[in-house]
Order: sequence, then C-alpha cells, then structure tokens
Amino acid sequence: MRITLAIFFTVVLIGMTVVTVRASLVRPVWDNGQLLRDPWFIATLCDAYFGFLTFYLWVLVRERRLLPKLCWLVAILLLGNFAMAAYALIQLARLERGRPLSDLLCPRPAQ
Repeated sequence: MRITLAIFFTVVLIGMTVVTVRASLVRPVWDNGQLLRDPWFIATLCDAYFGFLTFYLWVLVRERRLLPKLCWLVAILLLGNFAMAAYALIQLARLERGRPLSDLLCPRPAQ
C-alpha cells in the first residue's frame, strides 16, 4: 500500500504539472477576469480551498513546530495539490520501514 500511495502522489504531481503548463501556454493565470464573474468558478474555487484547508488540518496534527506549520499553510494555499502531494510523499519517505500506514495519521513523535 505504501508504494501505491507513493505512485498515486507522484502521478498527482506529474498530472498537475502537465495540466498547469498546458493551461499556462493557452492563457496566463492572471488573465482570468471573466472567470471571476462566473458563479460556478467561484463555487469550484471555494470547494478547492476548503479541500486544501481540510488537508492542512492533517498537517497541523502532524507537525510539532510552528515554522513548518506556517510554511506548509502558505505552500498549500499557493500551490494546492502540488504542495499536498509533496507533503504526502515526504511523510511516506519518513515513515520507518515496517511501521503501519496508520502512523501517518498520527502526530509525529517528539524528536
């Protein structure tokens, strides 16, 4: 399951990179004035950011120190799924061999 999760989050990173580069080649991100008037765009944006903040709750539980908590908040709010996939891959890499995946959901032990 550990390898499956690593593959999944790697696919998320690659997929997000591909669709972001492709979209950027068509229209720059700052050229979206029309979108801001579309109620479905606003609803989708709110849905995405509520998802980001939900994921961030896990980060709050996992991280012990304030600086990493703040850095991950900024990264998740600015980079969304890029940062979330990176965080998950880092946590998977830090999980000691033989430890259950359920340890990922718990706070990190004091170091």
